[in-house]
Amino acid sequence: MRVDPAIATLAIAETIVWAGLYYIFPALLVHWEADLGWSKTELTGAFSASIAVSALCSPYIGRLIDRGHGVLVLSGGVLAGGILISLLSLVDSLPVFFLVWCGLGAAMSACLYEPCFMLVTRTRGVSAKRGITLITLVAGFAGTVSFPTAHALVELSGWRLAVQVSGLTVCLVGLPLMLYGARALEAARLTHVPDEKKPDSHNDAPAKPAHFLSNSSFWLLATGFALMAISHGVVINHLLPLLKERGVEAGVAVAAASMIGPMQVLGRVVMMSVERYVSNFGAMIYCFLAVSVACALLAAGSSLWLLGAFVFLQGSGYGLTSIMRPVVTRDIMGQENFGAISGAMALPYLACFAGAPFLGSLLWEVGGYNFALQTVVATSVAGLLCYLRAAMRARRTS
Repeated sequence: MRVDPAIATLAIAETIVWAGLYYIFPALLVHWEADLGWSKTELTGAFSASIAVSALCSPYIGRLIDRGHGVLVLSGGVLAGGILISLLSLVDSLPVFFLVWCGLGAAMSACLYEPCFMLVTRTRGVSAKRGITLITLVAGFAGTVSFPTAHALVELSGWRLAVQVSGLTVCLVGLPLMLYGARALEAARLTHVPDEKKPDSHNDAPAKPAHFLSNSSFWLLATGFALMAISHGVVINHLLPLLKERGVEAGVAVAAASMIGPMQVLGRVVMMSVERYVSNFGAMIYCFLAVSVACALLAAGSSLWLLGAFVFLQGSGYGLTSIMRPVVTRDIMGQENFGAISGAMALPYLACFAGAPFLGSLLWEVGGYNFALQTVVATSVAGLLCYLRAAMRARRTS
C-alpha cells in the first residue's frame, strides 16, 4: 500500500505535537503538584480552562481553513504551542500557570486533530478517510512517547528541563514537518471532489456559513458527538478512583487504564483492514454502541473478563470516533464550508469533554459511581439516537 508522503509527514507531526503540548500535562501533573505546592484541583482547572479556550477558538479556526489559510493556521499553532510550553519552565505563580495554559488552548485549537482533519477533508474530499485513519493510527502512540520521555527528563534534571525539551522538540521538529505536510496537501488540493453529495437546495444546503446553523442535522450531530464526549470524559477521568472504590488492585487498575490507548490504535488498524466492507454509517453506529456497552459492562461488575471487555470496547469505540466524526460530518453536511461546520461542531464537543471530569464528580456525589455509569450509558444511547436521526434526514434529502 502506497502511503501519501504528505499524510505520513502530518502523522509524525501530530504525534510530536500531541506528545509535547497535550500529554505533557498528565505526564508532569504529579511533579507540578509536589514541586509547586498547588492542589490537583487547581492544576487540572488550568487544563480544563485550556480545553475550554480551544473549544471557543475552533469555529474561527475552521473559517480560516475554509479560506485557504490551513498552512498558516497549523504551523502557527505549532510554533505558538512550542514557545508557550517552553515558557512553563519560568512559571512560579498559579495565575501565570493558568494564563499560559489558556494560551496553549488557543494554540492547540490550531494544530491538533480538529484543524488537521479539516485540512485533510478540504484537500482530499471523499478520499480523506484513509488519510485521517493513518494520522490517528500513528499519533495514537503520542502518550506512549510522552510519558516515559517526560519521566526520564524529570529524573535527569527536573520538570523544567522536561518542558523546555518538549517545547524545543515541537518547534524544531514538529513545526517543519507540519509545514511541509500542510503545504503538500494544499499544493495537491483536488479541484473537483468526486461523488460529492449535493444537498437539498433548501434547509439542508450548506451553501453559506450561516445556513448550517439553521440545519437541524447540524444540531443533531453536534449533540450526538457532545454526548459521546461526556460519556468518555466521565469514564476515563474517573476510571482509577472508580476501580479503587470497587476493590480492584492498583496494578490491575493502572494496567486497564493504560491499555485503552492501544485499543484505540487497534480499532483504527481494524478499520483500515475492513473499511471497504463497512460503511461509514455502520462504523459510526459501532462507535456509539461500543462505548454504551463498555460503560454498561463496567456498571455490571469489575471481574477481569468484564474489565477486559470494557477496555476493548471503550478503546476501540472511542478510537474510531476520532476518525469517523469528520467523515460522517462531511457525509451528512457536505463538503462546502466544511471547516466552519467542523469548527462550530467542535465547540460543544470540546466544552463537554472539558466539563466531563467535574460532571463525573457531581454524579458520584449524588448516587455513587454506579449512578454515574448508568447516566453515561444513557448519554451514549441518546447520542446514537441523535446520529441516527441526522443520518435519516440526510438520506431523505440526498
